[in-house]
Amino acid sequence: MSYMLQHLHSGWQVDQAILTEEERLVCIRFGHDFDPECMKMDELLFKVAEDVKNFCVIYVVDTTEVPDFTTMYELYDPVTVMFFYRNKHMMIDLGTGNNNKINWAMNNKQELIDIIECIYRGARKGKREREMAVANRQED
Repeated sequence: MSYMLQHLHSGWQVDQAILTEEERLVCIRFGHDFDPECMKMDELLFKVAEDVKNFCVIYVVDTTEVPDFTTMYELYDPVTVMFFYRNKHMMIDLGTGNNNKINWAMNNKQELIDIIECIYRGARKGKREREMAVANRQED
């Protein structure tokens, strides 16, 4: 499903996506396009893309092709989703202890939409970290 989402093919493109978006949240999935967990997350990101397009833009980055951010963002999991707003990394609290990113493949469309919307609303209010109560985080 990653072929349906906009790919960023260089570190410069990733930087530009984060730097130039003034109004919307930037959601970037880092991982390997061929990884089953990434494919699962990409399918969900594609499903929510139309619903969140007014306040979030979604990109995917294959970390084999663009290794530039692996160390800086500690991209060692099969799938990592990070959020940025006006050139700032948005911290999130999903009750996992890792407030930098989502590092598992989600499977609930509405839950992901709610998370994206909550981060966006918090970012618009000038808060860098939004606490979110996400009930029953399920991993398959």
